[in-house]
Amino acid sequence: MAASDALRKLRLPVFGAPMFIVSGPELVIAQCRAGVLGAFPALNARPAELLDEWLEQIRGALTSDDAPYAVNLIVHGTNKRLERDLALVVKHKAPVVITSLGAQEQVNAAVHSYGGQVFHDVTTSAYARKAIEKGADGLVLVCAGAGGHAGRLSPFALLQETRAWFDGPIALSGAIAHGRSILAARAMGADYAYIGSPFIAAAEANATEEYKQMIIGSAASDIVYTDLFSGILGNYLGGSIARAGYDPKNLPPRVGAVDVDSGIKAWRDIWAAGQGVGIVTGVESAAEMIARWTREYQAARFALS
Repeated sequence: MAASDALRKLRLPVFGAPMFIVSGPELVIAQCRAGVLGAFPALNARPAELLDEWLEQIRGALTSDDAPYAVNLIVHGTNKRLERDLALVVKHKAPVVITSLGAQEQVNAAVHSYGGQVFHDVTTSAYARKAIEKGADGLVLVCAGAGGHAGRLSPFALLQETRAWFDGPIALSGAIAHGRSILAARAMGADYAYIGSPFIAAAEANATEEYKQMIIGSAASDIVYTDLFSGILGNYLGGSIARAGYDPKNLPPRVGAVDVDSGIKAWRDIWAAGQGVGIVTGVESAAEMIARWTREYQAARFALS
């Protein structure tokens, strides 16, 4: 089945964002069974040999009635696993591949060889153009307010600019955590909402209980946008920054690699999250979360009809 056909099976127009450390087979399977695209970063499978097992586990657990899944590949030259991970993606014919940090024509061609579809995540319209020129089928627009490495642009601005020249599939990211927001993304011109942070508090997520509780206890004002810990601007939970010994409201300028110098690492110690955390109120299953969004989405559609 072609990926474009598989995406028609989504019961709610949502991509679960692939989150480093947090997303694994259990969360992906739960997301797909509940009717949204489930995704995980290939690099979460460690050691590298585990990726083959994960892909087999996911394929074996899903049926023809479930939504498709996606694998996220970091295609930057620093990823020494790319060639091996891509070979496994091709072996298992992952329906969707989400590429990050530099589009590569050969990666897109490999996914297209078996009928897969590639979405590339971008933070500017210029990057979006490069991704499409190199063969990506669709785009993930990572806008202001998204968790982890996020852009500076308003979703209105970036989506409008991109839709002015691109009529292919777009997933929109940036503080989406409610059914109304999913509908708003569609109304703005996106095909899918790209949601990550609420799933950190999912029962199936591979996040520590402390991380989940910090998601539940935080608001948009607790999110800090900084490049201090990874070298790339991103959104993190202020509580995790304070726990690591820094003042979230008075961070020092980045000088060298903080994670190397101090032992503090982004993702492991400094926890990513987007500005949509303010309405996450408890740990629940992915199915419960998605069912609630579906009710909210349908109610919002009815209210506007």
